[in-house]
Amino acid sequence: MCRREHRHQLSFEDFFLPFGGKLSANNRWIKLAELIPWDELEDDYAAQFCKACGAPAKPFCMALGALIIKARLGLTDEELVEQIKENPYLQFFIGLKAFQFTAQFDPSMMVYFRKRLPEVVVNDCNERIVHHGLKMIRLSNTQDPGDASGSGGESASTGEQPIPSAQKQPNQGSLLIDATCTPVDIRHPTDLSLLNEAREVTEILIDAMHPQIRERFGHKPRTHRQKARQQFLDVAKKKRPRISKIRKAIKQQIGHLKRNLGSIDAMIACGGCLLSAGRHIYKKLLVFSELVRQQTILYHADSRSIPDRIVSLCQAHIRPIVRGKARCNVEFGAKISISVTSEGFTFLDRLSYDPYNEGEDLKFRRCPIGAAMVTIRK
Repeated sequence: MCRREHRHQLSFEDFFLPFGGKLSANNRWIKLAELIPWDELEDDYAAQFCKACGAPAKPFCMALGALIIKARLGLTDEELVEQIKENPYLQFFIGLKAFQFTAQFDPSMMVYFRKRLPEVVVNDCNERIVHHGLKMIRLSNTQDPGDASGSGGESASTGEQPIPSAQKQPNQGSLLIDATCTPVDIRHPTDLSLLNEAREVTEILIDAMHPQIRERFGHKPRTHRQKARQQFLDVAKKKRPRISKIRKAIKQQIGHLKRNLGSIDAMIACGGCLLSAGRHIYKKLLVFSELVRQQTILYHADSRSIPDRIVSLCQAHIRPIVRGKARCNVEFGAKISISVTSEGFTFLDRLSYDPYNEGEDLKFRRCPIGAAMVTIRK
């Protein structure tokens, strides 16, 4: 259930501070709060909830405001809650009517805020803010004091002139288009470490599933975990292992992992539960079969690349992005295409975890300021 709140009922002059004083109108958070169309975007947010049942959800201004603060300041979920609790300007930005000393939400609520406000809603909000800003810029240009000092006849005559056609209008600015990669917080992927991690997870699952089906299945399947661990450490501890040693260790880990997956299938046939070790183990198990398939193909093939390559078990959606940079040829994370207008407005044109050519987005991009000179940064 969502209870709608009218954002325009409160101004920064009415924000109550227990220690006296008032908020400054020149603060960046107050200026940003005036640009965001809170009431217009709240309809999309309220449509996700049931109108009659359920606990009341957090207001839309609190959800969107928390995501904006987190993105602009680069904070963690825990630090974000502490900053909001200490800063009255941030409390005003998320829709509070008075300063409060207690936290307004738990850091775990940020997970639900991100789910309730997907990329489409955030981009829509950005578009509305830009259109509002462009309207203010055009109004300030038309109401220039220098034009008002001229003669009345000239001003009247210019007001009656027809609007020139689009072909005669000069370029109104420049549009910078560039693509970059947003790095994620993962360990630098190596095939051997991924296989070793997957093997350890399957061993945990086998230990949790076997007690439930001991009478029907018999003895617990052998995993040879100590031998497999020693084979992994013999290569991982070396500073510069040879390629032949790495390939041999990868083959050994693939064999151990395939045997464990076969034992898990046999235990499932006897009535074993995959959720015995927890839901997080079950989610990783769904990735193991694809990991084994990819690593087997890479082991027998001459190429070192494969489509949709898995580089992290916890974040299986992440793909390697070949950037061709001098510092790092390959980056891991989401690839984004960004366009910046001459007024300083930034647009997120595309976000994808799969590699793509940013030149494909140029013909689909519409410049909000009319005709513009396009500059592509490589």
